[in-house]
Amino acid sequence: MNTSMIQENKGNKIYGYMTSPIGILKITASDTAVTAVERISAEERPAGMEDKTVENRFIRQCREELQEYFAGRQRSFDVPLAPSGTPFQQRVWNALCQIPYGQTRTYGEIAQMAGNPKASRAVGMANHRNPILILIPCHRIIGADGSLTGYAAGLETKKYLLQLEKENRHG
Repeated sequence: MNTSMIQENKGNKIYGYMTSPIGILKITASDTAVTAVERISAEERPAGMEDKTVENRFIRQCREELQEYFAGRQRSFDVPLAPSGTPFQQRVWNALCQIPYGQTRTYGEIAQMAGNPKASRAVGMANHRNPILILIPCHRIIGADGSLTGYAAGLETKKYLLQLEKENRHG
């Protein structure tokens, strides 16, 4: 993903839903970009919203790109993103978007890419607050020793996403 795709968060919020291999995803968008992708429980999805979406091109594009990602055919995302966060969080999220599909980086490497080499713990917090799962690939961050560390959607989901990318990274 091109980091220029991350832009200022503007406009009214609308929501769409999709069923994915990792559960139900709620996609939030404004008039200009996707602002959040989060995993929710079945109880959190409004009745009658099975894989339906309002007619917003950003939600539709996001859903289509995620479907292709889970099918192993999408390795980067083109839908515009506008996550809300502090300037440091924005730098971290931009750094995450530079990690190639099927690869990982450590918290320390991301801290360096975000301009603060000693901020590994702060990178962890920014990673945890990432509002756009998968498209801002916080699942690609591992511990300095190569271990899988926390992930907002759970370690099993992180393992699944990393395995999906490993299996499909060569086309």
